Amino acid sequence: MSLQNQVVVVTGASSGIGALTARMLSERGADVILAARSADKLEKIGAELRGPFKLLTMDVGDDLSVADGFQEIFAQYGRVDCLLNNAGYGKFTYCDEMPLAEFSAMMNVNYMGVVRCTKAVLPYMKQARAGRIVNVASLAGKLGTAKSTAYAATKHAVLGFSSALRQEVREYGIKVTTINPGPIDTPFFDLADPTGHYVNNVKGLMLKPERVARAIVAAVEKGPVEVNMPWAFGAGAKFYQLFPRLADRLSYRMLNKK
Repeated sequence: MSLQNQVVVVTGASSGIGALTARMLSERGADVILAARSADKLEKIGAELRGPFKLLTMDVGDDLSVADGFQEIFAQYGRVDCLLNNAGYGKFTYCDEMPLAEFSAMMNVNYMGVVRCTKAVLPYMKQARAGRIVNVASLAGKLGTAKSTAYAATKHAVLGFSSALRQEVREYGIKVTTINPGPIDTPFFDLADPTGHYVNNVKGLMLKPERVARAIVAAVEKGPVEVNMPWAFGAGAKFYQLFPRLADRLSYRMLNKK
């Protein structure tokens, strides 16, 4: 799919991977809609884009905000060619130390945010019999590790949702892709790992944000089923799924970095 004049909605576009991907999409000729909660941050990102864009203050964790946001999008553009569900956050804490409210809040944004935005575009994509939905999940959705019970659960949910949705919309020509990266060098860890302990332990393994953004743009263009990054981590997750008892015993200490 050529990105020239394609209407692409990017959630979580005010910083990190979302902002960088929005810039790359704009460079390729897409008409980018940057959606996030912070209007001030969105304005800064928008000022850096080369092509046409729209700034949309929207909270994916709120039903009414999402409904109003997409109503505004369709009123102006009449369509969405690609939805990039990127908004999300994480906090790394042991299960018994994580408040129940945090479990709910993280699931509401990371998973239900994907559901809300997807449901908003599906009727239009089905009518057009075309469209792409790219969900930024995580390798944590395939391989959970200590102190990520809440976060990993949200990403497992995104992967399950995406797999089922892919089957539902296949006959309509809509493609669903999941992006499953390992740790990325972005402000995500300012909240997820405020002590810096995890970042220090995996610094040599962290993905460069530019690499992930390029992979996302390529996924928007080509529509693969999933993208695992880096490849070795993806292979490790597959090994874990095939031989969970052995993999758990072998990887416990290696993966316990948080």
